[in-house]
Amino acid sequence: MEMNWNAQLYDGKHQFVSEFGQDVVSLLSPQEGEAILDVGCGTGDLASSLVKKGVKAVGVDHSADMVRQAAQKYPDIPFFVRDAHDLPYTEEFDAVFSNAAIHWMKQPEHVLSSIWKCLKPGGRFVAEFGGKGNVAAISRAIVKQIEDYDPSTYPWFFPSVGEYTSLMEAAGFHVSFAEHFHRPTRLEGPDGMQNWIQMFGSVITGEQTAAERERITAGAVEELKETHFHEDHWIADYWRIRVIGTKTDLPD
Repeated sequence: MEMNWNAQLYDGKHQFVSEFGQDVVSLLSPQEGEAILDVGCGTGDLASSLVKKGVKAVGVDHSADMVRQAAQKYPDIPFFVRDAHDLPYTEEFDAVFSNAAIHWMKQPEHVLSSIWKCLKPGGRFVAEFGGKGNVAAISRAIVKQIEDYDPSTYPWFFPSVGEYTSLMEAAGFHVSFAEHFHRPTRLEGPDGMQNWIQMFGSVITGEQTAAERERITAGAVEELKETHFHEDHWIADYWRIRVIGTKTDLPD
C-alpha cells in the first residue's frame, strides 16, 4: 500500500521524530560549507537545523505533501520529491544524512547504491532508522485485527545491524560505526497510540474502508492498552539502528 502522508498530522502530533533526529545530526558532525543531502527529509526541520550550522542542505522525500510543507516552512532551502532508490545526483555531496526514513525503503541495495553515487569520494553516509524488533508489539496488535492478513504486504524493512552493515559494505562503504538499541518512545496524551496508528500504522491495514480502519485501530489500541499505556501517555516499542559509512571504491 502506498503511504499517504499527512504532513499536518506529522508536524502536529509526531514532532518527536525530528527531536530525536537531533542526536543523529550530532553524529553527522556537519562542517560549515559542506553540501549535505537529507534523504527522507519529511517537513524539513532537520534540514533547517543543518543550514543553521552553515551547511548547504538539500532535502528530498518521496511524499509530495511532506515536500510542500517543508518548502512552505523553509522557503530558502531546496526540497524535491525524489525516490531514494534512484537519486539523480553524482558525486555532489560531502555527506548524505537520513533520519527515520530508511526503513520505508524496501530495496535497500538500490538505496545504498544510489546514496553511494551521490557522495563525493570519501563522503560519509550517516543514518538512523528502525531496526530489528521495531514496533513489533504495535504491528502484532494491528495485524491481529485483520482477517487473512498477507505478511508479504508488511510495509517496513527492519534489518539487524549485521544485515544492514553487510549491505553497506557490499555497496562500497567502509562502516566505521553501527549500533542497534532500544528506545522506548513516549506518545503524548490518551490518544497517542491512536494518532500513531493513523499516521504510520495505516500502511499495515492495506486497502480497507474508513470504517474498517477505524475498527482495526480501535481494536489495536485496546489490545495494547494494558502493556503500553502508562498513567497519561503511551510508549511505542522502538528499536533503532545508527550507522556511519564512508564511501570507498566499489568492491571487485
